[in-house]
Amino acid sequence: MALLVWHCMQGGILLGPSALGRSTKFLHTVFPPASMTVLDTLANLGLLFFLFLVGLELDISAIRRTGRKALAISLSGIALPFALGVGTSFAFRATVVKDAPHAPFLVFMGVALSITAFPVLARILTELKLLTTDLGRMALSAAAVDDVMAWILLALAIALSGSSSPIISLWVLLTASAFVAAAFLLLKPVLAWMARQCRDGEPIKELHVCATLGIVLAAGFTTDVIGIHALFGGFVVGVVVPKDGPFAGMLIEKVEDLVSGLFLPLYFVSSGLKTNVATISGAKSWGLLVLVIANACLGKIGGAVTTALLVKIPVREAVTLGFLMNTKGLVELVVLNIGRDRKVLNDEAFAIMVLMALFTTFITTPIVMAVYKPARPAAPYKRRTVECAPGDDTSELRVLACFHASRSIPTLLNLVEASRGTGRRRLVMYAMHLVELSERSSSITMVQRARRNGAPFFNSADRPEGQMVVAFEAFQQLSSVRVRAMTAISDMDTIHRDVIDSAAGKRAAIVVMPYHKALQQDGSLVSLGSAYHAINKRVLREAPCSVAVLVDRGLGGPAQVSAKNVSFSVATLFFGGPDDREALAYTTRMAEHPGVAVTLARFRPHSSGEESADDEAAVEGFKSKLGMDKDGSVHFEERQGYTKEEVLETINSLSKFNVFVVGRMPPTAALVENPDELGPVGSYLASPEFRTSASVLVIKRYDPATNPKSKRFDPSARPPAATEEDVLDEEMGSRSTVVPVPWSPTSDAA
Repeated sequence: MALLVWHCMQGGILLGPSALGRSTKFLHTVFPPASMTVLDTLANLGLLFFLFLVGLELDISAIRRTGRKALAISLSGIALPFALGVGTSFAFRATVVKDAPHAPFLVFMGVALSITAFPVLARILTELKLLTTDLGRMALSAAAVDDVMAWILLALAIALSGSSSPIISLWVLLTASAFVAAAFLLLKPVLAWMARQCRDGEPIKELHVCATLGIVLAAGFTTDVIGIHALFGGFVVGVVVPKDGPFAGMLIEKVEDLVSGLFLPLYFVSSGLKTNVATISGAKSWGLLVLVIANACLGKIGGAVTTALLVKIPVREAVTLGFLMNTKGLVELVVLNIGRDRKVLNDEAFAIMVLMALFTTFITTPIVMAVYKPARPAAPYKRRTVECAPGDDTSELRVLACFHASRSIPTLLNLVEASRGTGRRRLVMYAMHLVELSERSSSITMVQRARRNGAPFFNSADRPEGQMVVAFEAFQQLSSVRVRAMTAISDMDTIHRDVIDSAAGKRAAIVVMPYHKALQQDGSLVSLGSAYHAINKRVLREAPCSVAVLVDRGLGGPAQVSAKNVSFSVATLFFGGPDDREALAYTTRMAEHPGVAVTLARFRPHSSGEESADDEAAVEGFKSKLGMDKDGSVHFEERQGYTKEEVLETINSLSKFNVFVVGRMPPTAALVENPDELGPVGSYLASPEFRTSASVLVIKRYDPATNPKSKRFDPSARPPAATEEDVLDEEMGSRSTVVPVPWSPTSDAA
């Protein structure tokens, strides 16, 4: 959302009088004067519904739970910049806005400097992986309080700007207060009744959507008649909508695409067209720009840092918190546009304040990255592969299984059930839901749902997350596998870091990633996009343990198969090399399951050497552990001196199997042109040339020599102090809960 706003603003500025619009002929041709009325009408309608979405994102009950530290930081982060804003207004009135109304201008300047953009801050924290830390939670809590205070102060400024009579301004404020009270006392029960009618797993009724949007329009009309801006009506309605249950989330899903994709960009394009940077000319104007930027940074950063130090927050975190609280954004631009429309700000003051908002927001991310570089604690654990050292085969196997959508859950559960091994070699599964943080409001809402320990959580009342938790809880109760559900919410360019850090923090021996192609109804695999492909390649390159890529062709069908009904046939193709030995170790676990039949097809190369000796030892270990009888469920085939045609013939003869387990980089020629992350053999098994309904598990063995970025997880490093989550890991009960990203910068700084 933030990027969309800035791009729309930049486009509007370029098309407006600052650049191309300097040509009156061009401006009147592209934007005829008659069209501006239509543009402004649609823009203000979009703003009304956007503020409704902002209200939906704001949970008053969460603000009530704000800690004392966050509340103190928030209040100081409002008071000091507001005071400096009032002081700055005198410099403006003495130079560029001499005819502005006195009291409204003071309040508008104070509000403009004291705002913290809550949605923009949430996205910045998520991109920097700070959302689930103490620092991130404190920043979000303080920003939420700032948001509410800013709207109250803005209502005061609008009331003062509407009339020169203090009696009328007081009447407007009292009437607005009565409207807010009526919304909570009369409107909230109606919306709560609608929310109760919206049941989990069922679509929201169109009547309820239309009724809610009609209430938003009526509330906007009412607040406009009262004398404050129409957007306040939409914001108040959004705040009073119940946040428990799926109703609020469904409303966001219905409204946000139209508002964010069409109406809101029109509003900010309209704002850009009204911004004339050329009005900032001469030393006086540029001096005012420097002054307002300095005061904005000094007030917001200084107030937050000072208070943070007083409540005994470490210096580095206090400075970071100050810069985070200085984030401006959408609400800032809304305030400035209202001030311009109310004739409180002229063109020059408006342009100066817009540039201040752009500057303070753009500097936040690079400065925070420079100031706050938390050292991620090493995860000192030995077992980073499925294949374990002799004598260590009784230790538990920790698997981090990732998925993008709920349709992948049955295959994951069936695979894990088939891989659980014997009772003394138990398996622990961390199921991580990978959620893209998009520009949509619903993504920001998801980000804000943070537990007390900082982890975004699955709410059983929401959909489809609640259904996922039910699936994991049922699986854990019916199986000997322990399950914990996790979620990672990040943009596609950085979500691999959540996977890698979680694997290290949870001491996983193997990470299971979903293939970047999804199964269609006709049995074909269709790519989800290059971003999903890039995630897998980054995890394969940087993971601190072995990695498997799962090609999901519906193992076991659309539902999870119970343990006693498991009946899978597994084929393992063994060419040699470390990846194939890791695949063979995984197959060994699967062969221990009474419902799994395994066929090992070994291809012997002509050459021999140290690698061949390791391969021979791995195969002999497989035979000795399982024996060749095992009720006839384990079969062994061997080919001496193979060709590409012989490999293809063998694979095609195994097409009726349920699962193929292969190494990622076996010492053999590619079976297809341009193999992807699955390697020379796995790429063929996932290609349309191989006609099968079998799922494919392609495994890459962890090797620090070929995975240099994983060396930062030093096995010999001193273990970090135990956290609450570590205790929960060791005392995992029968219930599936959600865990956060496994490292906390604040603990490192302590």
